Formats: sequence, C-alpha cells, structure tokens
Amino acid sequence: MNVHLTLQSTNQKTGPIPVSTSPDSTCSPACPFKGAGCYADSGPLKIHWSAVSKGTRGEPWTVFLSRIRSLPESQLWRHNQAGDLPGAGNRIDSVRLNQLARASAGKRGFTYTHKPVIQTPGVPSAVVQANRRSVRSAVAQGFVVNLSGNNVEHADRLARTGLPVATVVPPGSPARFTTPAGNRVVICPAQRSDTTTCATCRLCSRADRGLIIGFLPHGTGARKVSQVACSK
Repeated sequence: MNVHLTLQSTNQKTGPIPVSTSPDSTCSPACPFKGAGCYADSGPLKIHWSAVSKGTRGEPWTVFLSRIRSLPESQLWRHNQAGDLPGAGNRIDSVRLNQLARASAGKRGFTYTHKPVIQTPGVPSAVVQANRRSVRSAVAQGFVVNLSGNNVEHADRLARTGLPVATVVPPGSPARFTTPAGNRVVICPAQRSDTTTCATCRLCSRADRGLIIGFLPHGTGARKVSQVACSK
C-alpha cells in the first residue's frame, strides 16, 4: 500500500503543514459520502488521489513511517486529506495504525475516520469493537483520530465512546450550538475565517477539547452532503 506525504500543503484552509493521502481502498463502505459527495472526489485532489490509489504516486508504508518519524518535534500534520485509516474497507489494520501512532510520537498528528466504531448495519460487532480499541489506543498515544459523524444525531452516538468527534452539519448552522444530547458543537474556525487555517487553529489535533467539531458542507458535492447532514 502506497501512501503519499506532502511536506507543505498548498491548501488554503489546511495551511502549510504536512498532509498525507491514502489509497481509496482504505475508505469504509459505511461512509455515506463514498462516491456521493466526498470533497476529495473532484478537482486536482481527485487526480492526485487516483494516482496514489493506483500506486503510481507515493511510497511504501515503511518509507512513509520513516518520513513521519523524521518530522520535527511537535510538528502539526494531518493524515489523510483523502483516504482513511490503514486497512481495507470497514476494518482497521490495528498493527499499521499502532505503527503510525508510534511513528508520530512527539508530533501533533491528527486525522478523521469513517471506519465503524459503533453498531453499524451490515458490519460485524467484532469488527466494530476491534476498530474502537485500535482508535482508542492511537489516541492514547497522542495520535488524534476524530470519529467522523454523518450528521448531528450520528455524532451524538459517536460521542458516547468518549473519543474525539467531528461531523458534518446542516447548511446555515450557527457557529456554536448544542446537540439534542447536550454535546457542544463548534463550526470549524477555518470555515468561518479567511485568515484561520488548520496550522493556526489546531483544534482537531486536541483530543481533550470537550466539544464536537462541525463542518459545513462544501465543495462540488455539497448538495449531496447536505442531504445526509440534514437526515436523522
């Protein structure tokens, strides 16, 4: 499995931090945005992602880990501007995720995952439980994995795990609000400001933030994403 690492992103919202890209085989079939609104499925990022997925771009896993280990101490970096945690489909490769968490020790690595960690139709309970243990272990080691919510209700269910959560929210959502279950939501500051980036905000890299990060639908697939964000 090839993974690509860009040492300095040119994405205006991310800011000039290292970002990686994993092949599309890592994406979970449980993700409602797979092939249906995923922001990475269009434009220049899609071309790049396709090359990584075909294995014509990127480097082998062991080389990728070495490059992560070589990042400066306390370096903020984002794993997967496209793709998901290691492992095909719904299952997390626990060995590789642990290797990644160890390689990122002393850095401020963060990412998002749609791999199922709570009861999900069509996904065996054993897979869900193993995924949850893997994510919990990675977060405990300082590699922050944000569970990706499909909507606010789903985010409330994910929040019961005690793990960090990020979710899409309906268009027009206020900058701050509280979910039906009482969880606080803050809309991504980089979406609300032209001067704020992941490099300056760093909220998603904090596992102890005590709130859910909300993302407004954006990109060419925003309409499809909005439909899921508004569903219950």
